[in-house]
Amino acid sequence: MLDIFTDILDRTDLKHIHSLIEQDSFVDGRKTAGFRAKQVKKNEQMDSGSDAKKELNKLVIDRLMASTEFQRFAFPKKIRPPLISRYNPGMEYGYHVDDALMGKNPKTRTDISVTVFLNNPDDYEGGELEMDSPFGPQTIKLPAGCAVAYPSLTLHRVAPVTKGERLVAVTWLESYIRDPHKREILRDLDLVRRALHKSKKDAPETDLAFKSYANLQRMWSET
Repeated sequence: MLDIFTDILDRTDLKHIHSLIEQDSFVDGRKTAGFRAKQVKKNEQMDSGSDAKKELNKLVIDRLMASTEFQRFAFPKKIRPPLISRYNPGMEYGYHVDDALMGKNPKTRTDISVTVFLNNPDDYEGGELEMDSPFGPQTIKLPAGCAVAYPSLTLHRVAPVTKGERLVAVTWLESYIRDPHKREILRDLDLVRRALHKSKKDAPETDLAFKSYANLQRMWSET
């Protein structure tokens, strides 16, 4: 299940992020790629050890975790420090699947991949995030401050940038609900229970919807 979040970063956040990016240097993006991904990855990433990068990481994570809709979608347990990626003309990231485990001591299982867009679509040409699906490729290119989240098991790529500069923050999280199909069921049921709470607050079926949601979450959660 793919979902889009339109209000992760506001104008003040974006202005501050761009000032932090201007303070820092970028390195070859292949430095953080997995064995196969190194062959198809051609971008640059913000220096992971800098103070500016640490501040930027905290801001992006704080905003994601503060989003009620993101919480309802992802059931986040652990979230990885974001990578700040830059694509200039000629850069791309070919089809790949994100590593199943990232970091160390302990490793984080990657259940959900997240891309937060840091500049607007008219700032660059190309650079679409393209995901494979049973219904054909899905193409995503969102305004600055918006995010897209999708199962990390998805085959995906970033199309070549032909003009301008593409800036994104990319992160991964481990979810309390590992199975994407179960997360989708819970998301659907959450919409139902909230609608019932609004229209039939005291009805028995409203209580049953809340009961079912809680018990499924209890049954499927991995702590």
